[in-house]
Amino acid sequence: MATLARVARAVPALRRAIHAQPDSTNSALELIRSQPSQYVVASFVGRKYILTPRDVLTVPRLRDVKVGDVLTLDEIHELGSRDYTLRGNPVIPPSRVKVDATVVEHTKGKMEFIFKKKRRKGYQKTIKHKQPYTRLRIGNIEIPIPQSSSE
Repeated sequence: MATLARVARAVPALRRAIHAQPDSTNSALELIRSQPSQYVVASFVGRKYILTPRDVLTVPRLRDVKVGDVLTLDEIHELGSRDYTLRGNPVIPPSRVKVDATVVEHTKGKMEFIFKKKRRKGYQKTIKHKQPYTRLRIGNIEIPIPQSSSE
């Protein structure tokens, strides 16, 4: 029994030794780029979203875009993978990470009913509407390789 407890305590120590902290931002980006899948936390239309490639994001209607337009997300707060995370202060610059979103469709939500009534007056009114939305398809997360200035 004592050996099982010792092994259980040693496993997290081994895991910490394998995943050492990178010493610069470029090496952190290289570690994240080497991972099989990445994610970003980006602000879009005033809200933060966790996004991965090929996600479909539904946001309130964007009036000035058409289906097929490509938007670039420029407010990226966090970039990560399964093992590593890089947070920006306040945001990660677009020169380091590029995420594109393609407008897929403009659609409407489900029918919403708003019922208004005044007591003892006989006033009753039902307002029906559908909320407009825009759907975006998130493209690949591109982490460009930094150009070395030692040429």
